[in-house]
Amino acid sequence: MAAAARLLLLLVVLGWVRPGACTDPPGGGWLAGTVPEEPRCTVERADASLTYSLFLQRFAFSRPVILGGVTDNSVSAARGQRVPGGTHLPVPRERRQHPGSPRSIPQAFRALCTRDKLLAAFGPFPVRLSTANTYSYRKVDVPFQEYVEHLLKPQDPARLGSDTLYFFGDNNFTEWGPLFQHYVPPPFRIPGTSPAYSFGIAGSGSGVPFHWHGPGFSEVIFGRKRWFLYPPEQTPHFHPNESTLAWLQHTYPTLPPAQLPLECTLRPGEVRPALQGTPGFPARAVRPHWCPLQVLYFPDRWWHATLNLDTSVFISTFLG
Repeated sequence: MAAAARLLLLLVVLGWVRPGACTDPPGGGWLAGTVPEEPRCTVERADASLTYSLFLQRFAFSRPVILGGVTDNSVSAARGQRVPGGTHLPVPRERRQHPGSPRSIPQAFRALCTRDKLLAAFGPFPVRLSTANTYSYRKVDVPFQEYVEHLLKPQDPARLGSDTLYFFGDNNFTEWGPLFQHYVPPPFRIPGTSPAYSFGIAGSGSGVPFHWHGPGFSEVIFGRKRWFLYPPEQTPHFHPNESTLAWLQHTYPTLPPAQLPLECTLRPGEVRPALQGTPGFPARAVRPHWCPLQVLYFPDRWWHATLNLDTSVFISTFLG
């Protein structure tokens, strides 16, 4: 009953928004950051033409890849998503189009992740914060509204990661499950694994220093997130309690070329106006369209550190 009530609240909070309409504040109402973006990207890219067999052969067990346009959480999902093998991921019951119901009901995951809508739906409920260091030993429970309004701030470069509280993972799936039912995950899987979602929101300049775990995907819903990656056999030089921002400012500039990590900046897709017109007449803007977003795949045991350039909303799909 609680999950059903939460889903109903999410739909009420979202309101009667027509699919494709742009009614939310820029950036979802989340604070833009001042951390500079490095345009260089050294992670290999692949587009939606990548087949499942090629994903397994070239990337699944060997190296990271940025997948472009393989999924889209910015539009309503009224039908299943194709997965390798010709089948479809099932659409949760709450996401299906019911006869006689308004066409605006099945909504995009991104539209549910604006600041105002998440506060309205989850404000009084507790979230578990972890310290933003390699081992994340300390855990603190606070109401979601307190985290967003009082703790979600830009990272102080002098502050240790072990003294910085960070919301990522440790999600209560009874409370957050109705939100995750709207998420469309990347279509690829590793044989013998099952997916588990980890959702987070973090301030500009925050991040987690180098660590490793099993394989997975990461996607940014709002904001920008910079990634640094090393293969398992190349242990990076870092302090586990130092913030990623401090590592970027002090250690990264001293690295010789052979010791530089693979790196990239993940961002959501961009809304761009679609123009239409006739020869000799000015083009006029019609409904905006969503340019392909990026999903990062990281293999098992690859070292990686993250840095949020803006206040970022993000979700990872861990394959365990």
